Amino acid sequence: MEVVLLKKRKDFKMTKRFGFTLAEVLITLGIIGVVAAMTIPTLIANTNGAKFRSQFKKTISTLNQAGLMSQAQYDFDYAGTSAACTASKGAEDHPESVMTFCAVLNGTLTGQTYYESLDKIYRSNNGANESYKLIKAYTIDGATDGATPTGYHAYTLADGSIVAFKSDAHGCELAIGKQLTDGILASATPDGDDGSKGTAAGGLNGCLGFIDVNGATLPNKEVSCSDGKTTSRKVQEPCAVKNDANHMTDVFPIVFHDATVEPASNAAKYVLTTSK
Repeated sequence: MEVVLLKKRKDFKMTKRFGFTLAEVLITLGIIGVVAAMTIPTLIANTNGAKFRSQFKKTISTLNQAGLMSQAQYDFDYAGTSAACTASKGAEDHPESVMTFCAVLNGTLTGQTYYESLDKIYRSNNGANESYKLIKAYTIDGATDGATPTGYHAYTLADGSIVAFKSDAHGCELAIGKQLTDGILASATPDGDDGSKGTAAGGLNGCLGFIDVNGATLPNKEVSCSDGKTTSRKVQEPCAVKNDANHMTDVFPIVFHDATVEPASNAAKYVLTTSK
C-alpha cells in the first residue's frame, strides 16, 4: 500500500503545472504598453520620413524630366516660357501653341490635374471638404500659419503629390556658370522711409514654388532644419534635418530654372542630397 501511495504522489508531482498570477500578467502588459508608447511614435515618424524623402526625390526627378522632354520635343523649357499660364484654362495650354509652365507639364506628364489656385484643392475634414492649407508658415513667401498660399497655380500628379508654382512664373533662366544662391532667390524690397535703398530682385523669386509630397493630407508643413536655422531661401547655409515628425515633413520649397528644378531652402537641399 505504501509503495502505491508513493507512486501516486510521484505521478502527481510530475503532472503538476505552473502558471502566471494575475499580478504578473498585469505587470507584463504594463511593461509592453510603456515600451510600445515609447517606440511606436518613433517608428511611425521614421516610416513617414522615409516616405516623404523618397517621394520628394521622385517628384524632383519627374519635374526635371519634364523640362528636358519639353526642350527635346518642343524646343523650350522653363527658361524658354514666354508667358504665364492661362489662369482658369491652364489645363488647355499646349506646347505647340503657347510657351508656359502649364504647357510644359501638360505636354510631358500623364495623369496630372491642373488647379488654378490652391484653394481649389480639398481634403476631407470630419466629413466636410476643406481647402488646402499650410499648417505652419511657409517661409518662402511668408504665408501665415493655417492659411492657403495665394498667387499659385498647382498640379496634382498621378501619385498624389502637389506641385505649386507662382502664377506669373515664366522665363526662369539661370545664367550658365552661375550657382543658385540666396541672393538669386531673394525678392525685391522697397526703399525705406529713412532714405535707405531697397534691394533689387534676385532674378528667380518669381520662379519659386513647392512640392507637397503628401498631397492635401496633413501635416502640410514645410521641412525644417533641426538646429532651428531659418530655411527661407538659405540654400547655401548648411543644416541637418532629423527624421522626426517636427522636421522631416511633407512640404519642400523648390525653384524652377532652365530645364531644372532645385530645392529652394537649405532643409530641402539637405533632404535631396542625403540618403537618410
